[in-house]
Amino acid sequence: MFKRTGAGWIGSAGRYLVMGLATAALGPAACGGPSEPSLKFTAIPGDNTNRLADKFAPLERYLSQQLGVAVRYVPTTSYSASVESFVNGDVHLAWFGGLTGVRARQKVVGAVAIAQGRADPQYHSYFIANTASGIEPSDSFPAGLAGRKFAFGSSSSTSGRLMPEFFIRQFTGQAPADYFDGQEMSFSGSHEKTAKLVEAGTFDAGAMDYKTFDRMIREKLIDPEKVQIIWKTPPYPDYHWTIHPDVEKIFGAGFIARTQEALIQIKDRELLEAINRPEGLIGAGNSDWDDLRDLAKSLGLVR
Repeated sequence: MFKRTGAGWIGSAGRYLVMGLATAALGPAACGGPSEPSLKFTAIPGDNTNRLADKFAPLERYLSQQLGVAVRYVPTTSYSASVESFVNGDVHLAWFGGLTGVRARQKVVGAVAIAQGRADPQYHSYFIANTASGIEPSDSFPAGLAGRKFAFGSSSSTSGRLMPEFFIRQFTGQAPADYFDGQEMSFSGSHEKTAKLVEAGTFDAGAMDYKTFDRMIREKLIDPEKVQIIWKTPPYPDYHWTIHPDVEKIFGAGFIARTQEALIQIKDRELLEAINRPEGLIGAGNSDWDDLRDLAKSLGLVR
């Protein structure tokens, strides 16, 4: 659980960990042949989808070795497509944001969140601005945003839409459409696109995942002379792995526990970088996102 305090939204210490079932670390030889079912996983496309396919190849091999089944990454074109693929059973495991995970688990009875990054219970969004906009960085909500052209990420993004909208409403007392006073407001579709649009000056400012921004600066994908952080939001819970209950029928009893343990035990930085979580993974449970679900309902983003 997490609750709102004077400092913001605080994540719970509670974790879900399936106990009593040991990991069966099987080698490649144990993987099924062409006629055997494969474990298919996906990730919300918050970053460049072409790069994601390359990044997830090592994770495919690792999970296949640990779980003794064929494993395949399945790209999706949008946040909503990721949720629908999971709901339809086209994928069995998904790296979701807080909001997409809530939506998926509401539609699939028995689906469970099993792992999250160590940073994810205390996640943040960055509000960023083009340096030529004149909007100054601030320790509190930046007043200079009023009436500006603003870009959210995907309409289904937790860090690029849900929580930024909540904080705009909380600190200004207005809905985003009113606060930006009829100026252009848009959904870019991904965090990387938000950063590039703000860098180009197409939008004065935007909201995005802090880890994606930090990585883009580190990899020199955006110019810090043209785009800067103007505000870091209070914390809230976000990304996590959610698994479909059908895996217990397809791959055998205890498969959820084995998958959870395989994810939590990852130490290889290359595998963790696929989801930009070099700090590693910890256990998670559905209740960790209960308050976020209630917030999304209050904003009409979840039924």
